[in-house]
Amino acid sequence: MMMDSRPPFLRLSQNDNIAVAARKIEEGMPLTGAVHALERIPFGHKVALEPVESGQAVRKFGQVIGFASKAIRPGEWVHEHNLEMGDFERDYRFCQDAQPVNVLPVAEQATFQGYRRANGRVGTRNYIGILTSVNCSASVARFIAEAAMRSGMLDDFPDVDGVVSFTHGTGCGLASSGEGFDLLKRTQWGYASNPNLGGVLMVGLGCEVFQIARLKELYGLEESDTFRSMTIQDTGGTRRTIEAGLERVREMLPVVGAHKRETVPASEITLALQCGGSDGYSGITANPALGVAADMLVRNGGTAVLAETPEIYGAEHLLTRRAISREVGEKLIERIHWWEDYTARHKGEMNNNPSPGNKLGGLTTILEKSLGAAAKGGSTPLAAVYEYAERVSEKGFVFMDTPGYDPVSVTGQVAGGCNVVCFTTGRGSAYGCKPSPSIKLATSSAMYERMAEDMDVNCGDILDGVTLEEKGRQIFDEVLAVASGKRTKSEQLGYGDNEFVPWQIGAVM
Repeated sequence: MMMDSRPPFLRLSQNDNIAVAARKIEEGMPLTGAVHALERIPFGHKVALEPVESGQAVRKFGQVIGFASKAIRPGEWVHEHNLEMGDFERDYRFCQDAQPVNVLPVAEQATFQGYRRANGRVGTRNYIGILTSVNCSASVARFIAEAAMRSGMLDDFPDVDGVVSFTHGTGCGLASSGEGFDLLKRTQWGYASNPNLGGVLMVGLGCEVFQIARLKELYGLEESDTFRSMTIQDTGGTRRTIEAGLERVREMLPVVGAHKRETVPASEITLALQCGGSDGYSGITANPALGVAADMLVRNGGTAVLAETPEIYGAEHLLTRRAISREVGEKLIERIHWWEDYTARHKGEMNNNPSPGNKLGGLTTILEKSLGAAAKGGSTPLAAVYEYAERVSEKGFVFMDTPGYDPVSVTGQVAGGCNVVCFTTGRGSAYGCKPSPSIKLATSSAMYERMAEDMDVNCGDILDGVTLEEKGRQIFDEVLAVASGKRTKSEQLGYGDNEFVPWQIGAVM
């Protein structure tokens, strides 16, 4: 259907007292029964279908998204001027909805073409990564990667996707133990061991707090033909370190280039579920469609990793009901309480999110945004809750505690082992990831057409009659294709060199 021929609104649950504009609604347009629009309602925004008294809960998806800050008449636009946050009691009902998953036998699972590593894990890409222990070695790492890519040394190794530097702004000026140090440690080790990296060179300055030698000792790392390390101070300065780094890359290439794709089951996919630049239709089109694809992956024995703890705030009770045990559910709630304390300590609030762009797209409160974001997790049981950048070892649907800021969140998921990323967006987020390819899913056809060079899948046609099951199957098939080597739009554009952003917590000293 053309947009103008759609019904003017979608009422997502019979318990809702608002609806979502499926197209621009003009003042005076008939809505339902005797209700007419009292003002212009933008596409994706909310309109009241019933009278809502001041202080009364406003409901969308059958759930509370906030409270009326003043009386709202039927036909009125519902947004920041008359809808606000408020506390309400969540009914966690631990494990109530956790139904067993019938995982397909390996012989019946979908397959893809991946790189089987010596330790048994499977990559979807085959990069050489240059990691940095500290910001002081960031430029040298970048110089090595750029020089390697310019040199032509990769020409004889078509199965090597590239040499990429993962630079960051920390590594010193922090405590040598505690939460912040542990986050950086897990992130660095997680990238070094991600199966999408066939070889790793770690470059440090030499005198920083985050010592390479300490990381090697903690994780039992030894120098090999696919893992090397050095410091600028010991190597003899910038130029000599670049030359030595290029030589180490040259030595790795034949080993990394010898890896070939082979047929492997879909159970080897660990999929990061991500959203950014959300709008009023994220929770109606792309996110639930991705949830269907996540369910398909879980039934095929794979792993789907939901994240962004501040963006499930207000929807966490829907996840605790799916927890496989009370312990798993309570771990999620413990992370929610950590975030409440964290934001309060820094004189913030959980409702600082949604962003201005989210609000322009129709979202009003974090409660509303979270209900849509949680839909990416599908319907299968919640098997585990992980801390940031912690190695994901459970199969099935799991959760990782991360910020809502997309680059930081995805960095944690990739460190946890995700080898593919699915990223939904309503406003049109420009994002890509290395070493794990990012598939961009558009929530509306208009945005998909406007940013066609950035978007991989259009989910806006769900509003025109494509079912969530059909779209979920399309996304799942795209995941398999990308895991097998199909380049995403963000890969074609060259994204991914600047999106490594470890989460920084604690004092900078």
